[in-house]
Amino acid sequence: MRPDALRPAYARAGVDVAAGERAVELMRARVTATHGSDVLAGIGGFAAAVRVPAGLRDPVLVSATDGVGTKTALARAMRRYDTIGEDLVAMCADDVVCLGARPLLFLDYLAVGRVEPADVAALVGGIARGCELAGCALVGGETAEHPGLMEPDEFDLAGFCVGIAERDELLDTGAVEAGDALLGLAANGLHANGYSLVRSVLAAHDLPLERRYVEVVRHVLGPAEAAQVAAEEPARTLATLGEVLLTPTRIYATDLLALRAHLAGLGLPLRSLAHVTGGGLPGNVPRALPAALAARVEVGSWPVPSVIRLVCALGELGGPEMRATLNGGLGMVAVLPEVGVAPARAFLASRGVAAWRIGRAIPAAEAGPERYLEVEVAG
Repeated sequence: MRPDALRPAYARAGVDVAAGERAVELMRARVTATHGSDVLAGIGGFAAAVRVPAGLRDPVLVSATDGVGTKTALARAMRRYDTIGEDLVAMCADDVVCLGARPLLFLDYLAVGRVEPADVAALVGGIARGCELAGCALVGGETAEHPGLMEPDEFDLAGFCVGIAERDELLDTGAVEAGDALLGLAANGLHANGYSLVRSVLAAHDLPLERRYVEVVRHVLGPAEAAQVAAEEPARTLATLGEVLLTPTRIYATDLLALRAHLAGLGLPLRSLAHVTGGGLPGNVPRALPAALAARVEVGSWPVPSVIRLVCALGELGGPEMRATLNGGLGMVAVLPEVGVAPARAFLASRGVAAWRIGRAIPAAEAGPERYLEVEVAG
């Protein structure tokens, strides 16, 4: 007998049990594709079981949790659900890697007003793709239907990531020295922060999400900027504004773990990492430094993506506010000895990640209580 036939009162209250089960079946293959030999029990049970990978001397579990925030409102407006799961994984897995840990497993929580199996499967499929990019297993999650509490097409996402590392290989800000370089890794757009501002400026200027992105750039920033987009960001020439705004957050975890191993092979350390999320550069880079040191950031030493310039123009944001509200064009900042900058940049470029030397660590007394100082340099 169908589950909804056994629970007619629950169905009348708006909960479609059968739709939830259809959603699970649609996502099952996508989820189990992320499982390796360490996953002992995953989707379908009451909990997941993952063994600690073999060969570790003194393993430490590293965990992080986060959500996607109001970027979900844009996905809902566009009825485009296949990308935002990558944002969720990025927010969690790239926090874990900042301690030097390898992402091991991931769980998600999805709350919806009404279960639409295809939409739920698309959301979870994006999470699975993000897990593949981060090198971890999607071992379970929860989809909760909240009729009456949420609109039928409303949803929210949260995630939880566990990584693993050797205790003596954890990244420690105490290893950072004055004079160490700050290496900024390119963001591929807005990532998943600042979307309350984005939605506000879109509404203020009555910009439709289906309008071609280059047309919006031409109208707001001018023909030269539109031509630059065509030359430097060709994938966006045919995209809509909404599609560009939904570009998923870049996931750095595997690139950074590989970078650390590469530098170690050269006898060079990767000192620490800062994931640039809410709070932008001033809110996050100092977190990768010990209390006695500050970040001296050389503004103009890296390019800013067109979508960030566009939002800043629409919202009338100056440079300092842009770098404190958005990511400023950098999704991750690595701290390493000056001599490591050139080999790190070359290695990251070989993996398709652009990076720039954006400053250095200085004594905190030179920067004030925020331990963050910006100086202008020629571009």
